Amino acid sequence: MFARFATARKAVTRIVATRFLALAALVLVAACDTSMIDSLGPTINTSKPVPVALLVPKGSGQSGDAILAQSLENAARLAIADLQNVQIDLRVYDTKGNAATAASVATQAVNDGAQIILGPVYAEAANAAGLAVASRQINVLSFSNNASIAGGNVFVLGPTFLNTAKRLSTYAARHGKSNVVIVHSTDVAGQLGRDAIQQALAQAGLRDAGSVSHQLSQQGVIASIPTIRETVTTSGADAIFLTATTAGALPLFSQLLPEAGVSPATVQYIGLTRWDIPAQTLELPGVQGGWFAMPDPVLSDQFRSRYAMTYGGLPHPIGGLAYDGIAAIGALVGAGKSNALTGAALTQNAGFKGVGGIFRLRPDGTNERGLAVATIQNKQVVVIDPAPASFSGAGF
Repeated sequence: MFARFATARKAVTRIVATRFLALAALVLVAACDTSMIDSLGPTINTSKPVPVALLVPKGSGQSGDAILAQSLENAARLAIADLQNVQIDLRVYDTKGNAATAASVATQAVNDGAQIILGPVYAEAANAAGLAVASRQINVLSFSNNASIAGGNVFVLGPTFLNTAKRLSTYAARHGKSNVVIVHSTDVAGQLGRDAIQQALAQAGLRDAGSVSHQLSQQGVIASIPTIRETVTTSGADAIFLTATTAGALPLFSQLLPEAGVSPATVQYIGLTRWDIPAQTLELPGVQGGWFAMPDPVLSDQFRSRYAMTYGGLPHPIGGLAYDGIAAIGALVGAGKSNALTGAALTQNAGFKGVGGIFRLRPDGTNERGLAVATIQNKQVVVIDPAPASFSGAGF
């Protein structure tokens, strides 16, 4: 079980940490103004099956990508089966986890009649696919969580750092926290996480008490402990916001910080990433009482159960994003409007209901998800602030 989740986390990390394409390419995707984004998309006949291309990383040779690809396809087909009075013609294309291949198959998919693209997973591939079909007025709902590629005809379905940081910062402000130290890794993911936390703290009215970086190594974490302790002490911080993952530095931090006198009993630990996967993390003394965000656990469990009953095993941790994509497409097509797949329709304010709760796509290509705030008590996950059921009055 531990090895299986480790592989899954490695894949999710790759979504964030993948190297970007040339800056000019990124600017080209994001440069469209709002009016252009609103009009991007084909005119469709909702009375006929809607061709949807699903781009998955099968054939990449990377450990876990074949499992991920199958899980995405399975989840998409499960969503199609759940649709009422909507017909989806799902066509699956393998990207090999490669940007050039993703661009090629995205073009092929549109030539084959695809009216929207679901996927790919990795940021470079999603960016390349978006560029390849932008002139064809086709939108791309990628499974990436890297907001840097969002914009124009590319949307990211993966939960973004900023969305998570905002949820936790708002909760922290409501519960008396005011002075927060950020602890982040020096890699791309850590830097993006730091930036998201800084923005979220400012919006929530919390003080950024300083940032401490660390290398992604045991020695790097150990070397950062005195600086973290000093920063917390001198600033009078009442919380630490960590970008560390359960597969990376979190277990070591959860041991060394309390030993150094930064006690979770007096300084609130907050995590930008999920602290409940794998289950072994719940055993760590240092994570007890920590806060992190997660999708609605009731809905998530329902999805996993239905998936297991249908396919005989659990979905990949990000497999549900494919279900979400089909659910959004199905809801829009089901309304019977020919502009159902334009940017204006995709970014409707009311949003959609996915496997982990409500979500909506934003005009800048990012997304907002209704997340629950959870903690760990006696080695068990406890939801301390439920996920909202709608975007109205949910603090968004």
